[in-house]
Amino acid sequence: MSNLNKVLLMGRLGKDPELRYTTDGTPVATFSLATSESYKDKSGVKQERTEWHNIVVWRKLAEIAGEYLKKGRLVYVEGKIQSREYEGRDGVKRKAYEIVASDMKMMPSGQAQGQPQEERRPFGAPKGPVDDDFVPEMEDDVPM
Repeated sequence: MSNLNKVLLMGRLGKDPELRYTTDGTPVATFSLATSESYKDKSGVKQERTEWHNIVVWRKLAEIAGEYLKKGRLVYVEGKIQSREYEGRDGVKRKAYEIVASDMKMMPSGQAQGQPQEERRPFGAPKGPVDDDFVPEMEDDVPM
């Protein structure tokens, strides 16, 4: 049996990508991506949890990210988890985990992209105005 290291994320950029070039001229871009989920706790109160992911893209994807991605943009990223060690300013060795993206797709932003709002309705969302933060609620007693 072989191993698998694959990550699929869709979320919003926390800030504009930072595009740099290695000493040999290879483009590399980094950005943070937020993924959020909402759920009801045992008391029935709606809770939200946001995870932040550090994304690294190389070569052509880095150039595309630097040119087209902006803070708040919805993006799909596919890649792998990779760790790297570095020394902090205080001299302490640390480990960072990043998603090295091999594929990236900019998701439609809705009316700004010329799409009617109704087409952007998430699967399972009720008809009517679209709430970009909609996440379908899961029942606790759904049969498995």
